Amino acid sequence: MTAATYDVVAIGNAIVDVIARADDAFIAENSLRKGSMQLLFSTEEAEALYERMGPGIETSGGSAANTLAGLAALGLNCGFIGQVADDQLGTVFSHDMRAQGVRFDTAPRPGEPPTARCLIIVTPDGQRTMNTFLGASQFLPADALSHDLISDAAILYLEGYLWDPEEPRAAMRRAIATARQAGRRVAFTLSDVFCIERHRADFLKLIADGAIDILFANENELLSLEESDDFEAAVASLSARVPLLVVTRSEHGAIAVKDGKRAEVAAEPVEAVVDTTGAGDLFAAGFLAGQARGRSLQESLTIGAICAAEVISHVGPRPQADIKAMVETRLG
Repeated sequence: MTAATYDVVAIGNAIVDVIARADDAFIAENSLRKGSMQLLFSTEEAEALYERMGPGIETSGGSAANTLAGLAALGLNCGFIGQVADDQLGTVFSHDMRAQGVRFDTAPRPGEPPTARCLIIVTPDGQRTMNTFLGASQFLPADALSHDLISDAAILYLEGYLWDPEEPRAAMRRAIATARQAGRRVAFTLSDVFCIERHRADFLKLIADGAIDILFANENELLSLEESDDFEAAVASLSARVPLLVVTRSEHGAIAVKDGKRAEVAAEPVEAVVDTTGAGDLFAAGFLAGQARGRSLQESLTIGAICAAEVISHVGPRPQADIKAMVETRLG
């Protein structure tokens, strides 16, 4: 196996986030599921919700893309594979990724549908409720993959959200095969409880087939995948079937289990939780950065916690402070 040029290459939804504040009454009035991600299935539906939202900010997002933004900010060499449309938002997304130093070569898709967007409502408690119109992102074909790029990355990182549409699902299966053939590690994030409910059988088969080396989940996702209400039992069961299991627990910190050995960290203190958008994505960035640099489970968890704490202290899913300096100050 040759040395990898890239630390992490990710495949995910190429989305522009629109983030606005609202109260719990807005959530109820619009029949939204607080704290979850739900899909919008038409341009008209997305535009109707957008019209009802208050003033907001627009920023390039998408779960795996956010993770890469964090990794790039930490100084790692990364690439992204995802589908945008040949439109203004697609140009914005592409520019943002490349401006952060992330390689992004996927050709834009002509015509309809437009580039994906996620309408995010942030309530006063910092919870984010995401309403996603997948647009062009759900039409990532397998022939858009750069197999050379995947083979040249130490870790392939896959986003569970992208398992919904058929074309990207087939593309990710091809990508896993390419990474496996090159002797690279595959990381997978479960993304959302509702995503698990739609694809539990597929996700469990990936695990059973040994296709996943690093599995990311939050506590609710873990319990959903294992169909359990016992956290410790679910950890014991799943960690026995995955080489490295990472579980975040919001204010209760995070754990990682590898080869039967468990590490834990507390959540990093923050003055105020402003917006939890991107918390899991940035935690994954920190943890993967630690693993890519050969750090211990404990140190990798700590880097993840530092990155997550930074991103929840402001609006938006990507770091605004110098997280690389923060990590170096803490861990050297």
